[in-house]
Amino acid sequence: MARRQIGQEVFAFVVDPIPHHRSSLDRLSGLIDWPSVDRHLVDIYTAAKGEPAWPPLALLRALLLAIWYDLSDVRLAEALEDRASFRRFCGFAAHEPTPERTAFVRLRHQLVQRGLDKILFDEITRQLKAQAITVKNGTLVDATVISPASYRDEEAAWAGHKRRRAIHGFKAHVAADAGTALVEELTVTPGNTNDGRAGSSVLPDDPGDVYADSAYRGTAFASAVQSKGGCPRVIQTGVWGRPGGNALRKLRAWNHHVHHVRCRIEKIFGTWKRSYGLRRMRWLGLAKAALQVRLTAMAYNLKRTAVTLMLETA
Repeated sequence: MARRQIGQEVFAFVVDPIPHHRSSLDRLSGLIDWPSVDRHLVDIYTAAKGEPAWPPLALLRALLLAIWYDLSDVRLAEALEDRASFRRFCGFAAHEPTPERTAFVRLRHQLVQRGLDKILFDEITRQLKAQAITVKNGTLVDATVISPASYRDEEAAWAGHKRRRAIHGFKAHVAADAGTALVEELTVTPGNTNDGRAGSSVLPDDPGDVYADSAYRGTAFASAVQSKGGCPRVIQTGVWGRPGGNALRKLRAWNHHVHHVRCRIEKIFGTWKRSYGLRRMRWLGLAKAALQVRLTAMAYNLKRTAVTLMLETA
């Protein structure tokens, strides 16, 4: 399987002694040991029949650009032709050709077919967590519903809510570090999946205090947290107490503390949907929905790590 050789030219930022000339994408690129990621992509061949293939790592990095800048495949291909910072991030030299949009389609197909989206997410997350300076002090668990690419998507389902109207789509179940707000684990299910049952599947090892809303009440989730060595901190909707006692005051104090910590995960979902184009899925089917969410989580974790390291070293 022939592959194209890219990046034969030396870019200016490599030899430029003035660090402020480097773009934010150059700093993001330096956070990851990309050869370690590339080892998971060695068997992927993303070319039309008879053509040399583009390096899959370059295409993967291009998909991250599409998330950060909310670009379609067509717009991504156009941006790679025009923007020097995009070319540098993906490894293309200044005057060589760049992939057409169908190359990104073929890469996504290969990632889904081989189940590599979780493997790549785990590899990138592992590297980013190793750079964290702060000590882990808890885990945030929650889920968000994302509309499908089309209402004809038969793998999506209706997610009901007693206070809001039902939403048709997929549900992303997420566990994030309470301190760094890095997404550690996630899974994607049809929208009608119970939060508490799916939440136990995204718990990381040694989660510490686990903060979650009232959808995670019950013994099943609590037992899963305790089996991982954690302590459940879940919003409660009622409490037994004697008339005139202070049970209600204690309940409000408990819920206020849990809300204060747990609300940080809502900012993650807000960033995904407001800035990274995850207001709805781009492609049909549960497997491609999971790929889109994991790509979004990878892109978010990279940006979040860059900001955290900048603040901690300032």
